[in-house]
Amino acid sequence: MKIYLCIDDTDNIDSKGTGSIAAEIAEFIEENGFGKCGNITRHQLLIHPDVPYTSHNSSMCFTAELADGCLESVIEGAIHVLETESAEGSDPGLCIFVPERISQLQHQEIIDFGLKAKREVLSKNDAYQLAERLSIHLSEHGGTGQGVIGALAGVGLKLTGNDGRFKGQHKLKSAQKSVTVKEILEQTSIDIVRTEAGLILEDEEQITLGEKLKSVYLNHHSALLVEAVEVDEKKVWQPCAGGTLKKY
Repeated sequence: MKIYLCIDDTDNIDSKGTGSIAAEIAEFIEENGFGKCGNITRHQLLIHPDVPYTSHNSSMCFTAELADGCLESVIEGAIHVLETESAEGSDPGLCIFVPERISQLQHQEIIDFGLKAKREVLSKNDAYQLAERLSIHLSEHGGTGQGVIGALAGVGLKLTGNDGRFKGQHKLKSAQKSVTVKEILEQTSIDIVRTEAGLILEDEEQITLGEKLKSVYLNHHSALLVEAVEVDEKKVWQPCAGGTLKKY
């Protein structure tokens, strides 16, 4: 059984981040033999004076393939991690969605909610009404529980297959500053190296690395976005800078 699990609003300025707590939930699932988890993606929501948030108003989501009969144990475990690890003053929300339980048309309703959360101020009531109608687990675990909005929205954005940045950085075995696309694909969980405009680079193309190697979620894959720059009158490929990545 495939699930989407998303959490939001678990931290404060001084605490561990929501991404770290999502990783703890994923670790709980795998350590108990309940299933195998995918990589965590960060989904940016609306920045607005009427939306309370710690620093960036983003939720964290991952998918998991669960063994039969494990769903309730996963829900209980995720709640325990949230209630134990969330920071004082936070407003944690949890969403767990089982895509096989609803139609593709209803999937679009969740996607629409996620996209709307990037543009408009939504309410807890908006989130709970949709979750109840589609039988999605949505629960709050402290404070105002405002995080249920971002938790449901994060699932919708993940469902698009075209939103979010992957948590953390990719590490290469090579210490070289210039590596081939093939080396990147073989040594990391990156699926594709491409430009923002959609040009896919061939295996033999060289990439000049910077300090960080981060990927975004595009077409349901982990994509390294690169851009061409001129160095000594030669075209060089390098990973896109943070300004570009912030769009995802």
